[in-house]
This record gives sequence, structure tokens and C-alpha cells, in this order.
Amino acid sequence: MEECIINTPLGFTKITGDDDGISNVTVLNSEENITEIIPEVLEDAVYQLNEYFNGEREQFNLKLNPEGTDFQQTVWKALQQIPYGKTCSYLELSKTLGDVKAIRAVANANGKNPLWIIIPCHRVIGSDGSLTGYAGGIHRKKWLLDHENPYKQLSFF
Repeated sequence: MEECIINTPLGFTKITGDDDGISNVTVLNSEENITEIIPEVLEDAVYQLNEYFNGEREQFNLKLNPEGTDFQQTVWKALQQIPYGKTCSYLELSKTLGDVKAIRAVANANGKNPLWIIIPCHRVIGSDGSLTGYAGGIHRKKWLLDHENPYKQLSFF
């Protein structure tokens, strides 16, 4: 398993993967040493994440290999169907998966997403539009949603 650490607008980010695909992308809450030589199997992930943060990429095209239960894998696949710049609620996601009563299980699987940004769990919000829990912190979730918003809010002050 190879890994690297890059710096993003939201903090230092650790990427892990091998020939089977990217298995983990995690934002860190501490300052880390940036990897000078990116392992070959992670180069494309680093490139695509940089494009995303530069506003040049809306979809990722990477071989993914996250570890999780069958249910988590199902939820993570559904998350990848939420378009860039759009959001959905946990309730809507539960309905999409065919079981409105599974809302807590869906929220739990969403929170265990090991592929930060690439599997866009940040696009799931509360039914009332609130920015509910986010493993990377609500401030990062807000930043990501603002970054993806096609209607940028201008500041007059």
C-alpha cells in the first residue's frame, strides 16, 4: 500500500492506494510533511484532486478500492451519483436506496466514507437544508459546497 500527503485549501490530505485502486483519502487536522515524490499509483489521484481544487474538475475518474460492508459500498456508489454542485438529503438518499427507514444506517455509512471528496459525502445535507455532521468538520463541508456552487456569492464588503 502506497501513501502520500499533499496540501489542499482545506488542509493536509493523506492519500492511500495501490494497483487495486485508491482506498483512502483523508483530510488531516494537523500539519504534516508534504510528500516530495508521489508514488506512481497515486499520481493520478493527486493530479485530479488538484484539478478539483483549482475549479477545473467536476468528476473524478479514478480506480477506487474503499473497504466497507456491502451496505456501505451501496451507499458510497449512490453518493457518486449526486452531481457536482447539487445536494440531496439523507432522507432522499434513503428513498433512492429503496428504504426510507434506513436513514440512520445511510447517515452512518455516509460518515464512514473513506474517500473524502472523491466520493462526495459532503453533498448530503439535512432535510431542512442544514449542514449536518461531517467527519472533516462543518467548515470544510461548507467550503466544499460553496466551491461547487455554480452561483458564487459575491461580497460587497
